[in-house]
Amino acid sequence: MGGSGSRLSKELLAEYQVRGFSGSSRAGLRPEAVSRSRRPSGRGLWTDLTFLTKQEILLAHRRFCELLPQEHRSVEESLQARVSFELILSIPELKANPFKERICRVFSTSPTRDSLSFEDFLDLLSVFSDTATPDIKSHYAFRIFDFDDDGTLDREDLSRLVNCLTGEGEDTRLSASEMKQLIDNILEESDIDRDGTINLSEFQHVISRSPDFARYLAVVALHSGKQVSGHFSYKGEGIDSHGT
Repeated sequence: MGGSGSRLSKELLAEYQVRGFSGSSRAGLRPEAVSRSRRPSGRGLWTDLTFLTKQEILLAHRRFCELLPQEHRSVEESLQARVSFELILSIPELKANPFKERICRVFSTSPTRDSLSFEDFLDLLSVFSDTATPDIKSHYAFRIFDFDDDGTLDREDLSRLVNCLTGEGEDTRLSASEMKQLIDNILEESDIDRDGTINLSEFQHVISRSPDFARYLAVVALHSGKQVSGHFSYKGEGIDSHGT
């Protein structure tokens, strides 16, 4: 990755304060950090505000820098840079995921939602980490499945969700009658207030009653992020299991 200025040093990470963590735009915040981050004076280390360890953040920065032009890999430039979805989706762990575009859009803080900053990238990894809470995982799974971003899962969202899971080839795509029956069954099980849609609380309620379904969501919808996180083993360059 180039010279020593191309990635965060452990010393700089220990001193570097979070920039731009304000309000609910930060996706992967620890619950106990949310109220602090919403105050104008609220500042803290990335390790305090995410579910990631210092070693994971160091290696995440190295992975993010690999997507930047060589001349923009200094610490300061990389922390201000944004990477296009085209480059983000070139990461093998995301490339094959059926929800890859939705994952990028959900975690992007760009006004046009077409790129990720380093903090966006950390948010994604934080949500997909093993230490993130079930509520946070289910919250972002719901957002990924909410294709039209209207705060509910309607029949169109559910149809697109099923097609993503089964594939849209002739040999795997459900017929119109099969799709209707499946969505009817999903709504019958999940739509508590019978308004024809599934809201976040209904979605989380179903997951809380169905541990197997929650695990399935983690494997399917959130699998790509976990795969990316899996590359941040403590055997990365210059970092052993003790962070030395």
